[in-house]
Amino acid sequence: MSSSVSSPSAPAPAQPSQHGSEARPRREHRYDIDLIRLLCSVGVIVCHTGSAFVKAAGREASNAPGTYWAGLVGDSAGRFAVPLFFAIAGWVVLVGAPVRDGRQLWQRIVRIVVPLGVWTALYLAWGKLRGTNADPLRDLALDAVFASVRPAYHLWYLYAYIPVIMLLAFVSLVKAGKRPWGLGAALLVLGAAPSLFGDVSKVAGIELPHFGWGFGPYQLIYAALGALLLSMPAGTLGRFRLWWLLPAGGALAAIVWYQHDVHYAIPYASVLVALFSVAVLLSLLRAGVPERLRPALARLSGASFGAYMVHVLVLGVLTDAMIDTDLGLPAAAALAVAVTAATAAVSFGAALLWTRLGLTRLLG
Repeated sequence: MSSSVSSPSAPAPAQPSQHGSEARPRREHRYDIDLIRLLCSVGVIVCHTGSAFVKAAGREASNAPGTYWAGLVGDSAGRFAVPLFFAIAGWVVLVGAPVRDGRQLWQRIVRIVVPLGVWTALYLAWGKLRGTNADPLRDLALDAVFASVRPAYHLWYLYAYIPVIMLLAFVSLVKAGKRPWGLGAALLVLGAAPSLFGDVSKVAGIELPHFGWGFGPYQLIYAALGALLLSMPAGTLGRFRLWWLLPAGGALAAIVWYQHDVHYAIPYASVLVALFSVAVLLSLLRAGVPERLRPALARLSGASFGAYMVHVLVLGVLTDAMIDTDLGLPAAAALAVAVTAATAAVSFGAALLWTRLGLTRLLG
């Protein structure tokens, strides 16, 4: 998501080797990965807009058919985004820009944790201002330290993303002959903390916050498979790359069916989401980007982390003001597209603005 963490934003200048006599080769800049990251950021906005429409319909088609179906299709269409964000993270850590030592990894993590803290505070303050916080501000703030996602529900991704890149970096460093003891200790704490919190709470008879820093197997699998697929050489898929749009469309239809008839919301670990995500990735893999579009693409891709952080605030304002449950399907679909476009425009515009002002370390 963040260009400083998810991928190099520009080819790195040659650096002296350990012996000072050789220069490292310049890394290829993957504009196709910039494109995938940008589409994932838009996909998250599409998904969250759709979710807001489904929620407005009470999650029942009979309540407001147009609003419900417009929302459900949008929600389903954005389900590829989170898996592919994990896929990009895996490629970066293992292939694209592997860390050289534990210190460099901590620097990358800090670039995520600082905006996470700032935006958590901003969302808590915004919720208090609007009167939408479910609990006292102090309780919500304490919970957020241990990975609560209230009221900024989208931040759950970062509570999993950071441990994923920590584990992948640990494996990569050990394979390279390093001894990252501090990183290993941190991973041990993350692994033991959930059960420790539960045990202390039971034995001491006190209520401790839920400890949510960690990842599920599916997130690690998406990251590992992403490293494998995104590292495939150019030309591997050849002219058959766009044929993957067909299974992507089939998987999308299946996801819409699943979310309506089986369970809403579909888990990201679902085989349908996995098939959809892989098909989307393969259809974009090594896609050519015209040279005239590359600077703009790189800027937008670099702003995707900031846009991700702010978009829920923007979306909440727009959906509260604009969602109408009395619309028919064509009008509801047009409104969903308009809300998505407005949210994306404001979110990316804001992220580009604070990037120009040099505030990315604070706001992402």
